[in-house]
Amino acid sequence: MLIYNIIAIVLGLIILVWSSDQFVNSAASTAKMLGMSTLMIGLTVVSFGTSAPEIMVAINSALNDAPGLAVGNAVGSNIANIGLVLGITALVCALPIRSGLIKRELPLLLVVTGVTGVLMYDLKLDMIDGIILLAMMPVTLFIFHKFSHQAGNEHDAAENEFEEEIADLPEMSLTKAWGMLFISLVMLIASAHGLVWGASGIAREFGISELVIGLTIVAIGTSLPELAASVASALKGHHDLAIGNIIGSNLFNLMTVLSVPGLITLTPIEPVGFSRDYFVMLALTLALALFIFIQGRTKQTSTGVAQTGQLTRVHGLIFLIGYTAYMVQLYLSSVGAN
Repeated sequence: MLIYNIIAIVLGLIILVWSSDQFVNSAASTAKMLGMSTLMIGLTVVSFGTSAPEIMVAINSALNDAPGLAVGNAVGSNIANIGLVLGITALVCALPIRSGLIKRELPLLLVVTGVTGVLMYDLKLDMIDGIILLAMMPVTLFIFHKFSHQAGNEHDAAENEFEEEIADLPEMSLTKAWGMLFISLVMLIASAHGLVWGASGIAREFGISELVIGLTIVAIGTSLPELAASVASALKGHHDLAIGNIIGSNLFNLMTVLSVPGLITLTPIEPVGFSRDYFVMLALTLALALFIFIQGRTKQTSTGVAQTGQLTRVHGLIFLIGYTAYMVQLYLSSVGAN
């Protein structure tokens, strides 16, 4: 049985990542052909698409009586996005910080992270908690849309950046795009189900909590699309939006992924899931905010776009060291529990 669990996890992650990429391509192509603006495609379709693996895993976890996987996946993905994905991307090249991050995305992430902590404090997520988290999504999208039309040159630069990224999408007819959208969605659901089944089986086999499996194997696996996209964009020189994409993904994870288990069933949270894992996520989020504010010396670039310094390789190394230390702590706690 163990070998089948391992195969289910490996195949589940591979298909999950592949189908997520196809989902983003087909959804963005469909939105583009239907006349949606490039910036809104980036802020909604692409951001939602890269969080699709986490959402599917959360749904399957809640439906298959494995709520620890859902909570661990959401919190662990946010930890991995900052500590691992942003850490590695910053090591590849310095990441410019747009002023909009300080005015819009970062404050929103801090507020949503704080609200999440308040909701997790009683060590459960119920339907009211899920509704509160999910209700913040349209508010966030409205704020993104409102500020995007007031950001002047920065908005134009972001639009151009997304235009370059979306120009790389494969050409397909509307019929083919709809077909691929349906196929990729089915593959997402099937692979998420296989991943949850395999992860739950391994947790039972080795006596490891589903929370830890969600924080490690599942969280890292579902963060692979963000890691691949961020590093690829950095190598191509399209790295202006790297930090914004990570913040956007973390917002989606808290508002949509973490809301799912509460909406489906009363979800208990292991005490350590709050006292250790939530506070690690909070610490990394605050560290990111601190680095961004410290680097907040506004200057004008040759293109006339206001920037506020950079996240350098030193910052990336700090994030990676912090993430590695967290993984070591998870391993030691799992060994000690057994």
